[in-house]
Amino acid sequence: MNSRNGLVFALLSAATFAMSGPFAKSLIESGWSPGGAVFARVAGGALVMTALALIIVRSRIRQVRTHSRTVLLYGIFAISGVQLCYFNAVQHLSVGVALLLEYLAPVIVIGWLWITKGSRPSPRTVLGAVVALLGATVVIDVYGSAEISAVGIAWGVAAAACLAVYFVVSERADADLHPVVLAASGLTVSTVVIGALGLIGILPLAFSSSPVVVADHTVGIWLPLLVLVLVSTVVAYLTGIAAITLLGPTVGSLVSLTEVLCAVVAAWLLVGESITFGQAMGGIAVVAGLIIAKLGQRPPTRPASEPMTNVMAKE
Repeated sequence: MNSRNGLVFALLSAATFAMSGPFAKSLIESGWSPGGAVFARVAGGALVMTALALIIVRSRIRQVRTHSRTVLLYGIFAISGVQLCYFNAVQHLSVGVALLLEYLAPVIVIGWLWITKGSRPSPRTVLGAVVALLGATVVIDVYGSAEISAVGIAWGVAAAACLAVYFVVSERADADLHPVVLAASGLTVSTVVIGALGLIGILPLAFSSSPVVVADHTVGIWLPLLVLVLVSTVVAYLTGIAAITLLGPTVGSLVSLTEVLCAVVAAWLLVGESITFGQAMGGIAVVAGLIIAKLGQRPPTRPASEPMTNVMAKE
């Protein structure tokens, strides 16, 4: 049951994360800077998640002090690092190449757990990772518009490393660090980091009150902002943490590859970009790879006295 719930949470997280692209693009095209869109997203998410933490798990907010290192890693790398490195990568590379580099994260996770914990992946997990990554390259049509830049590649690999931190750190959300507390504190740290970078002039923060265009309809800026904050941040991070807690970072990171497919569908519905037959086949390859990886997952080793718990059942 935990595995099934974890898969549902992972797919929901991938779908909600994927919606951020089209709505953020609508803001950027209306005069916002990428940094401004990211700042609005994390700042709004921090406010909502902090309010939820105060209402739902008020007694556990003190966990932030005990797990300050985890919170800082999560806010700086897993949230701020992923978004900022990716935006820098797309300045030098095509979107397809940048996204593919970012999704080398599952390979980094597998290698990291193998080196640090001796958690050697099964042949099926490795095969599933390869098949899923190959399918992802087809979905984003990387072979049709590849551009090579050493600086862009460096930013893309940095984004992958930060995304790997997200998968590994999210697994630490348990009875001692509630998912709501982790998300709220991490987003708060991210807001401070991005705001500070903007204040000292490293990261341009530009905002606009001009109407935006979404799915060929002109709407106020409130719509993309609400989607970015409530759907692509609050829902996405909560379900993502829950999924990785239940599935583990290896399979959780592989399931997250469905975000690529979800992003293509979201772009088709909201921006009018078409989906080719090849991309559909790539999507099938992604799903097939995830199934192979799931079948090859090694059960986690736990002490005999330690029961399996469902993190979302806490509180």
